[in-house]
Amino acid sequence: MNSGKTIFSQLMEFLPIHEFRKCVAQYNGNYKVKSFTCWDQFLCMAFAQLTYRESLRDIQACLRGTRYKLYHMGIRGNVSRNTLANANKIRDWRIYSDFAQVLIRKARRLYAKESFGVKLDQTVYALDSTTIDLCLSLFPWALFRKRKGAVKLHTLLDLRGSIPTVVIITHGRIHDVTILDRLIIEAGAIYIMDRGYLDLTRLYAIHQASGFFVIQAKRNFNFRRLYSYTIDKSTGIQCDQTIVPQNFYAQKNYPEKLRRIRYLDATTNKRLVFLTNNFTLPAKTIAELYRCRWHVELFFKWIKQHLRIKSFYGTSKNAIKTQICIAISIYVLVAIVKKELKLDQSLYTILQVLSVTLFEKEPILQVLTNNDYMNPNPAPSNQLNLFE
Repeated sequence: MNSGKTIFSQLMEFLPIHEFRKCVAQYNGNYKVKSFTCWDQFLCMAFAQLTYRESLRDIQACLRGTRYKLYHMGIRGNVSRNTLANANKIRDWRIYSDFAQVLIRKARRLYAKESFGVKLDQTVYALDSTTIDLCLSLFPWALFRKRKGAVKLHTLLDLRGSIPTVVIITHGRIHDVTILDRLIIEAGAIYIMDRGYLDLTRLYAIHQASGFFVIQAKRNFNFRRLYSYTIDKSTGIQCDQTIVPQNFYAQKNYPEKLRRIRYLDATTNKRLVFLTNNFTLPAKTIAELYRCRWHVELFFKWIKQHLRIKSFYGTSKNAIKTQICIAISIYVLVAIVKKELKLDQSLYTILQVLSVTLFEKEPILQVLTNNDYMNPNPAPSNQLNLFE
């Protein structure tokens, strides 16, 4: 890396700018734009995410305070609160959503061989959602409760590297299970879900697409046992059965056999019942897979604590989606930097270091590691000493 560049510029060099230009061209994002382009908007929003800015006025004050360094950061346009607010409001959020998918594909290739706790060759996904509360008077489109607004962030997380592969943003009244209709099922992949996604019609669609699911059963789920397998109760498995739904409509919605596994968690002393269409994996592996579902909960907790997705810089639907998509891009970018630079630090540590060193002009690898790449002792010269 060129030590004459700021840390922010070196970080942005990990982004494929040519792919960003393709996304902008697809949605005509720079139409009638004279100075403050979509790339300038992305850089300003990325700066806000990396440095935890609270508001548009906060972003403007910080960037104008370092206006002599903006050109070296890649920002060519004048940073103004009104200009940035207008850009977030009118420029199509799908530009930044598509660019986030470009980064996601790159990150998944880097983390393809990453371990997540269970030795499997298949791709394993965890599906869940998180709710972000909003003020209904300021966000009237974000329907949730009678006097409360919210948006939902539905995420399909690849457990190898905890990379969000699909992110769908809806208002709070959308039920989680309907998101299954919008997913493209990958043949051979395993989808882990909680009992809120238990819908036999949609689960059968996953089965027909040659995908596998592991889902927690509801207490009132009626079934008829066909066969019980031999188990080792010392592993926590209490039963491993082949079943079929008992009700008429349930049999119609899922006309195939299911596998039912009951597991006793020794640490919490809770009994969990899982349903799956995978009859080849050991019952213990199925239970361990469901335990890995908590990776998506940790992902939601991480981005809420360390990125700006709980307080927003605009009130329109387009501004909210733009900010969330750029926040996801920054999360994936930090994951890419961690892998390409072969860093041992956690994403949290990398993000904290970047937040206070963005304007420094040092090699980014030196800043993110404890190694000192500067040579304190210059090479000895062959020049003779005049006073010896």
